[in-house]
Amino acid sequence: MRILITADPELPVPPKLYGGIERIIDLLVTGLQNRGHEVGLVAHPKSTSPASKFFAWKGMRSQGKFDTFQNMITLWSAVQEFKPDVVHSFSRIFYMLPILRSPFPKIMSYQRQPSDRTVKIAAKIAGKSLTFTGCSDSICKIGRNAGGTWQTIYNCVELEKFTFQPTVSLDAPLVFLSRIERIKGAHTAIAIAKKCGKKLIIAGNYSQTGETGKYWQEEIEPHLDNNKVEYIGAIDDEQKNNLLGQALAMIVPIEWEEPFGIVFAESLACGTPVISCPRGALPEIVREGIDGYLINSIDEAVNRVYQLQQINRHDCRQRAIACFSSDHIVKQYELIYSHDETSSSYR
Repeated sequence: MRILITADPELPVPPKLYGGIERIIDLLVTGLQNRGHEVGLVAHPKSTSPASKFFAWKGMRSQGKFDTFQNMITLWSAVQEFKPDVVHSFSRIFYMLPILRSPFPKIMSYQRQPSDRTVKIAAKIAGKSLTFTGCSDSICKIGRNAGGTWQTIYNCVELEKFTFQPTVSLDAPLVFLSRIERIKGAHTAIAIAKKCGKKLIIAGNYSQTGETGKYWQEEIEPHLDNNKVEYIGAIDDEQKNNLLGQALAMIVPIEWEEPFGIVFAESLACGTPVISCPRGALPEIVREGIDGYLINSIDEAVNRVYQLQQINRHDCRQRAIACFSSDHIVKQYELIYSHDETSSSYR
């Protein structure tokens, strides 16, 4: 099967540091080719993913109007040259506008909340040739309200990059690993760690400007003492594996409807339980009392920290293997491609 995959233009595939969906696209390209498919990729010019055929976006901004027009042309040209059996978009659906009426199968995958208006228009134009996927049931539920056929396919992690740590000491640190902004709850993680007397290691990038910069300066930086609350900056895959593996738990008490959050699956892959909040996709990722805890207050979180020794880290790792492994996710996408190609009148 010939499969053409698109990524957002801002980051290369795979990314150097952060860029969760770009990592997933890279795993998908590699996994599909290992299964004998021919895969084309439309992405950032500096992408190094080993696709059979590569096409570089001309526009580098997803939200730029002229860039969007340029990328419509790029995708249309890629389709004419590569002649795919299936087009799978992880980028803006507007890029597919010139090909939406074409009868060959198309997949639109959402990693964030979809726009009702966009979904309605695309579903009407493309009809049965377009299938939507969401990275969680939470996202798909929102999408179905606007129409179209939807299927949940979770995000995945490359298990080989994460070492299972069956035990850690009771004085192991808590870890916050995410972008440092209010909706991710770093300030709450600090409050929880201080109240239960645990060391907290914070890793992730932050902005020095705007509201996010103010958040860092006023609510995070004053608590950093390189002892009980330590900030270690942005980290690469090897550092992430080491950090998560040594943690008593990863604590990211979100304040928004998280679409998925790959870092949660990465933590489970190390055998490290998760403490977060029951919002967005978290109830789909974390089984209460098995893979960690979903909390609604600081006091509740403190109590759960004291109960972490009741979590079997082997169960956390098995959860990642069963639900969030790259092999499992690639097979799910492959089934969609095969079904859509069979049901399509395009040849």
